[in-house]
Amino acid sequence: MTALITGGSSGMGFHYASQLAARGCDVVLVSNREEELQEAAQKIRATYGVNVIPHFQDLGSWDAADNLYAFCKEQGLQVDILVLNAGFFFFKELQAADCNLASSMIGLHVNTSVRACLLFGEDMKKAGRGNIIIMSSMAAAIPAPGISVYSASKAFLKSFGKSLYYEMKPYGVGVTTVLPAAIATPLYKLSDKLLRLGVKTGVIRTPQSLVRRALKGMDRGRKTVKPGLMNVLLPGLISILPSGLISALWKKWKR
Repeated sequence: MTALITGGSSGMGFHYASQLAARGCDVVLVSNREEELQEAAQKIRATYGVNVIPHFQDLGSWDAADNLYAFCKEQGLQVDILVLNAGFFFFKELQAADCNLASSMIGLHVNTSVRACLLFGEDMKKAGRGNIIIMSSMAAAIPAPGISVYSASKAFLKSFGKSLYYEMKPYGVGVTTVLPAAIATPLYKLSDKLLRLGVKTGVIRTPQSLVRRALKGMDRGRKTVKPGLMNVLLPGLISILPSGLISALWKKWKR
């Protein structure tokens, strides 16, 4: 069995790769950080004794998923588990100068994810088996200033993944969309002190625990996985905040 993980050289992607390798899966790691990618591949290979293929690629371009699919075909790989984990985050007020930044996020989160699902999913349908994990976010339920493109792109993935679940189910292919709250990874660029405090108080989950929950959800054929109390409380709390208060908080934050 072969698992392909995008953004697999660090953070949650590395833990997906490690936990799937521990199950005996061969692993294809995809990342745009070449040195980190090679180190991750060597570590997983040495620890679990599985075949690990590191693939250096920027997944933000329009044809990124097509090129990744072509690479797997050239290598003779049948991907049984596809984990769409690659992503990035920024927190700021959008300006005209951010057009390319916003386009890159949409390209990676939306376009590449959809095309990868369709390309690899078609092979899974023909095989009558397979699983796709789509990493959305709790931010999908929290449209807010500063994360406008991030939350919108994650909302797209949430909707797309839930719809694709029903389309793929008759073919024996599972689609699980994961909506984590804050996770202790470099994605959010928090200090080590804040990360430790968040984990200790339960506001932030460790990537290891999140990945365990996600894979358990995949095994059980779950449509969505929404771990953590924050996933229940925070979206509801934010939804009842007066718009004037949100505007005032944002104005203060920007100073």
